[in-house]
Amino acid sequence: MKTKNHLRTRIFQGVTLVVLSAYAVTVIYPLLWMIVSGFKTNKEIFGDTWALPANWSLDNYKQAWDIGVGTYFVNSVIVTVSAMVLTIFFAALIAFVFARFQFPFKKFLFALVLGGMMLSPEVSLISLYKMLQSMKLYNTYFALILPYSAFRIPFSAFLMWSYFKDLPLEIEESAYLDGCSSFQMFYKMILPMSKPVVATAALLAAMTFWNEFMFGLVFIESSSLKTIPIGLMNLRGTLTTEWAIMLAGLTISALPMIVVFLVFQKQLVRGMTAGGVKG
Repeated sequence: MKTKNHLRTRIFQGVTLVVLSAYAVTVIYPLLWMIVSGFKTNKEIFGDTWALPANWSLDNYKQAWDIGVGTYFVNSVIVTVSAMVLTIFFAALIAFVFARFQFPFKKFLFALVLGGMMLSPEVSLISLYKMLQSMKLYNTYFALILPYSAFRIPFSAFLMWSYFKDLPLEIEESAYLDGCSSFQMFYKMILPMSKPVVATAALLAAMTFWNEFMFGLVFIESSSLKTIPIGLMNLRGTLTTEWAIMLAGLTISALPMIVVFLVFQKQLVRGMTAGGVKG
């Protein structure tokens, strides 16, 4: 009986390994092909698609950066970092309040916060457009930063709330006895104790903001303020025949989030699992 169970386990593990390996290849191979193709010429791309470049030159990447990718890259960094900081700050405060304090209509108000996760950005596009115009924020960085944060705060708050609510109360009680205010206890004790879930919320928010397309297309008109997804779409018309430069630009846009994910993947897994188990 043990032999049969062991055999089934090994078969299951083998099938799982094959499936995951095939999935990894389908994800990693196109990415590697895009990076390598950024070093080729157009002739090499169409002449021998799968061959390595004859000359590993950074000219395509330099041209892509100079043509406009550099500006779009900087805009994406400004918008992503600003929206991420704003999201994490307010989401952490909201999560802390609902996890630690008792007040009238608490459940109802928390349901309203979580209800934000059910709102579709596409549905509010026209009303947001009108509101940003009336507030003189259209075609500015804030036209992206504020909506990004507003739509991301509910999920981030829920993720952190599920972690905060099971932190030990004894530490907070000792902090109050030492004379700490609620806000001092929040940023001196709760946040340092919650680094995994805060890092997870920040990483997920940053990935969402970096790749967002629709708001960037509608709320930004000036080329000098466009973010990476919109800028690359505009370059498609400019570089119709320069596919090597286009692929180099795509690589530049993709690498930051890939590097951030690889660096912080442990924190991401810890934050997701800790929040899920505690919730």
